[in-house]
Amino acid sequence: MIGGRKYAMASDTPPADTASADTAPADTPSTPAPGTPRVPPLPPEEWDDTLRAVVSATGPLNVFTTLARHPALFTAWIGFGSKLLFEGTLDGRVREIVILRVAHRRSCAYEWAHHVPLARLAGLTEAEIEALRGAPGDHPWPDGDRAVIDVADELDATSTVSDATWAALAERFDEARLIELVMLIGQYHMVAFALNALRVQIEDDH
Repeated sequence: MIGGRKYAMASDTPPADTASADTAPADTPSTPAPGTPRVPPLPPEEWDDTLRAVVSATGPLNVFTTLARHPALFTAWIGFGSKLLFEGTLDGRVREIVILRVAHRRSCAYEWAHHVPLARLAGLTEAEIEALRGAPGDHPWPDGDRAVIDVADELDATSTVSDATWAALAERFDEARLIELVMLIGQYHMVAFALNALRVQIEDDH
């Protein structure tokens, strides 16, 4: 889910030969997708009641007006995303660290642009936001934040979480929050895939 209000949205150990969590991808989400959307946003005259309700809370964000071209899927997805973004049990700082790290690793300019303001509201500093584009070891992250970054990186690189990272997370989060954390990472990978593949454009006024 991208910004807005109520609707806005095997083994425990990775294989030894996979990339480490300290390895940052070469690309960064600094430039938008190519300028022609593969699937254009739905024009206002074709909005249904669900999309109108979302837009009334968030404004006509392209992520919503594009995905709403599949009305049934959009309705199901917006409920799940909103649950994670507005009713989740993770605090805002943790949530936005995860989302920005995923946006960076997926080179998703749209996701990055929309969540930087939310990260600031959640208390991340400009230095911390910028550090989420680099290797975790290059910034003096507190241990709790470093474990959150590591879980995002490990799931991206290996599709699982190392025992050491899981143990560090389990010192901070209960079982429900551990489940939510993994689901949150998966949600924003999925959104980044859709945004990148559909070439959803950042709004001119954003």
